[in-house]
Amino acid sequence: MSRKTGRTSGSGARDLKTRVITARKRKSSSTRWLQRQLNDPYVKAARAEGYRSRAAFKLAEIDDRFGLLKPGLRVLDLGAAPGGWSQVAVARVGTPEGHGAVIALDINEMEPLAGVRFVQLDFLADDAGQVLAELAGEGRFDIVLSDMAAPATGHKKTDHLKIMALCEAAAEFASVVLAPGGSFLAKVLQGGTVTDLLAELKRDYARVRHVKPKASRADSSESYVLATGFRGAAE
Repeated sequence: MSRKTGRTSGSGARDLKTRVITARKRKSSSTRWLQRQLNDPYVKAARAEGYRSRAAFKLAEIDDRFGLLKPGLRVLDLGAAPGGWSQVAVARVGTPEGHGAVIALDINEMEPLAGVRFVQLDFLADDAGQVLAELAGEGRFDIVLSDMAAPATGHKKTDHLKIMALCEAAAEFASVVLAPGGSFLAKVLQGGTVTDLLAELKRDYARVRHVKPKASRADSSESYVLATGFRGAAE
């Protein structure tokens, strides 16, 4: 249950904010999460613009800044569900007009999305690389995206290690399916293991950056690692 609270400004307009009334059986952490969702401008904007998640704005902002998603490119979206990043990728590489390709992969189901080829598959499976290389059309992808995050445990160190393990696995997978000159973008959490990952990426890519888009919540340790100019898979 929620209700609007607010105050009247000097102009007579009323600033409204949704306050969640705590249900008897709801944990306080769940109440805080719900209140944050109800008042998040990116959540509201995602609904208004038809995006499946607020995460779409993170990718759009990064792409606006670095120009990754060019018409005609082949994109692989790892951990794609519910599909917010795939929606941005489709619009920018031009699959509705017959240009490029967007392959979305997730271990869970995802509702169909126009212009996206969805594959329900664990990218850590032995045959995942072969399956996706065939779907890419010319054998390799130009961009690999990963907004994956393991379910949170509430224990910061454990959550950090889990998400970094996913990111490292995604980076290794990208080195198998990326075309030379390709790009890799993935979610990370601040911590010691990020340094190790960056060192590995710098060996395989021409440039590696840390990026924190405005759509990432300010109080979150979440950021993104962007590696561009892939040097090619080792023989």
